[in-house]
Amino acid sequence: MAKSISRSPNQKKLRSSPVAKIRSWIFDNFAAESIDFYRLTGLTIFLVIFGVVMVLSSSSIDSLVANRDAYYVAGRQGLFAIGGLVIMSIIAAMKIGFVRSKAPLIILGCMALQLAVPLFGISVNGNKNWLSILGLVIQPSEFLKVGLIVYMGYLISRNEFFSSEDVPVIAPVFIAGGISLVLVMLGGDLGTAIIFAIIIFGTLSVAGAPLRPLLIAVTLLAAGAVAAVSISPSRMLRIVAWLNPDSVVSEAFNWQYEHGTWALAAGGIFGVGLGNSKMKWSWIPEVENDFIFAVIGEELGLIGALVVIGLFSLMAWTLIRIMIKSRDPFARFTILGVAIWFIGQSCVNLAVVLGLLPVLGVPLPLISAGGSSLISTLAAIGLVLAFEKQTHREASGGVRR
Repeated sequence: MAKSISRSPNQKKLRSSPVAKIRSWIFDNFAAESIDFYRLTGLTIFLVIFGVVMVLSSSSIDSLVANRDAYYVAGRQGLFAIGGLVIMSIIAAMKIGFVRSKAPLIILGCMALQLAVPLFGISVNGNKNWLSILGLVIQPSEFLKVGLIVYMGYLISRNEFFSSEDVPVIAPVFIAGGISLVLVMLGGDLGTAIIFAIIIFGTLSVAGAPLRPLLIAVTLLAAGAVAAVSISPSRMLRIVAWLNPDSVVSEAFNWQYEHGTWALAAGGIFGVGLGNSKMKWSWIPEVENDFIFAVIGEELGLIGALVVIGLFSLMAWTLIRIMIKSRDPFARFTILGVAIWFIGQSCVNLAVVLGLLPVLGVPLPLISAGGSSLISTLAAIGLVLAFEKQTHREASGGVRR
């Protein structure tokens, strides 16, 4: 007769300890996943760590002058990185059905937060796009990007586009996107509004939305953009300086771009070495944010810059692979929105640094300094990981707990 095996109190205590529970949670949620899951996770963690290092290098001088602490900005970015990775891990453990059921609440919460900006927000560099909550300054528009992407995935998955006559189907997406754009523009942040437009129209186009309403909406949006530029002298002068570098306003409005170009040129093929940038010595305003790629090119050279672009390209390819594999419509369209956001914002940032676009104030995802941008991007990647995990387990016969 087989004897029953009884566990000692110490064994039971060990199995129920907090460390054991954390180990079990990690194994249940992150073990035996797909290669795309691990590739996306690895790329994300590497880019976040690389971003903190580059923020330290690019911000140390200005941080020392402003705060008497060369590590102040980088230290905060490191804390945001740790918090963002924890949030990404928590979101990656969620199920598709749970996220889908909360999509309306997510967009309403994000819109409410953004609505508070014109009422109670604070201005930075002429844009009223920030809120101060208990001493912590956040940018709600970054979180609204995630909320809008999730809600668009929710709406499109419920009413996929089947013919060119499906105008009522696309209307709720336009309404949600239009409200988001208006809320962002109330703070005067045209650069962020452009990213929202890329997310909305890029997602709808790839999802197969009817062409006619898309063209009408793009025309109206272009007219609105022209009006927004026309009523703002600073925006108009910025575009004039970009189109005509020899104009009298060029020195005032092309300062960042010109010195960013000098930084890239000084880097040459192999760079001047990590930490040895000269342009970071107060020559480029807010260099750790929108123009951090210029410091990457100066310190790591053309090779380092191309490696960073290659990593972003690999990440974009991974997002597209995960989207194509997904069987759930909500997951597929939400991942599509995240991919459009990541690719579009990265391209806009690089285009600004290279002078292909006027200065718009758009950060480089996962690398530029900024807690709201970093945490919202990591939250979106967490969603992609959660969806890929469920897709992989369903395909392999596994069961999500």
